[in-house]
Amino acid sequence: MDTTAITDRVLLGAAVRYLHLPLLLLVANGAVLWFARHGQHAAVIAVVVAAMGWTFLAERILPYDHQWNVDRADGRRDALYAVLNESLTAASVAALPLLAGHLTVADLWPSGLPFVVQVLLALVVLDAGITLAHLASHRLGWLWRFHAVHHSVTRFYGLNGLMKHPVHQAVEMTAGIAPLVLIGIPLPVAVALAGCVAIQLLLQHANVAYATGPLASWLAINAEHRLHHLRGPGEGDVNFGLFTLVWDRALGTYAAADSRPRIRSEDIGITDRSDYPTGLVPQLVEPFRRGAE
Repeated sequence: MDTTAITDRVLLGAAVRYLHLPLLLLVANGAVLWFARHGQHAAVIAVVVAAMGWTFLAERILPYDHQWNVDRADGRRDALYAVLNESLTAASVAALPLLAGHLTVADLWPSGLPFVVQVLLALVVLDAGITLAHLASHRLGWLWRFHAVHHSVTRFYGLNGLMKHPVHQAVEMTAGIAPLVLIGIPLPVAVALAGCVAIQLLLQHANVAYATGPLASWLAINAEHRLHHLRGPGEGDVNFGLFTLVWDRALGTYAAADSRPRIRSEDIGITDRSDYPTGLVPQLVEPFRRGAE
């Protein structure tokens, strides 16, 4: 490789390191809010797909671990999980007007506030509900059965965020969105939330060595979330938040990324479950199997 090629690669890596987080956190989320506010739902989906494509490219340019870019006969399965879970999310959002008509207890939504503020307030509530449901999934055996699917991964990359049992995704999202539905969340805000969740899951699980600075201590991004996937007894019972680590700090479950400088494939997964199924259908069935742990 000549000097020019090396220089270009270094510059490209530096661009990914310092631009990946602001591109997704500010630009992609900003586009989602704008399109959701103007009722352009297809454009919201397009932004999420573009964010996914950029993430996959960034993982090749500046990976945290090169081995996590190697398909382990799990890429197709994870893509199917993404399609399944995102389709269920889209269906849930589409059904929101009907649900709101039956479930809204009081129309207390602060519709007079700027749209961005409405979404940010909704994110705080959603994040609290999902964090608590996530914590409960590590404490309650029946919930862990479903959540274990997400923890069965042996590499940490973009699609991991949507690699979830649909029952567990439904539990988490219900815990986060139910309080908002009860007070009359409008459809545009719900659409924005759905798009932001998808982008956040990419940020949280991306195999990209992007710079975080002081944000790593407060935002639930990949540096801290890798600790949540540690397989040692009790090691992964930290950093449950989806968007922020504020609730983890309040609950005493926050752990800093520098407490474990380097994480490898052998460090993540499910303790004492080397026999955990790897196929999509077996994983969907596993939580219902008698004696599953």
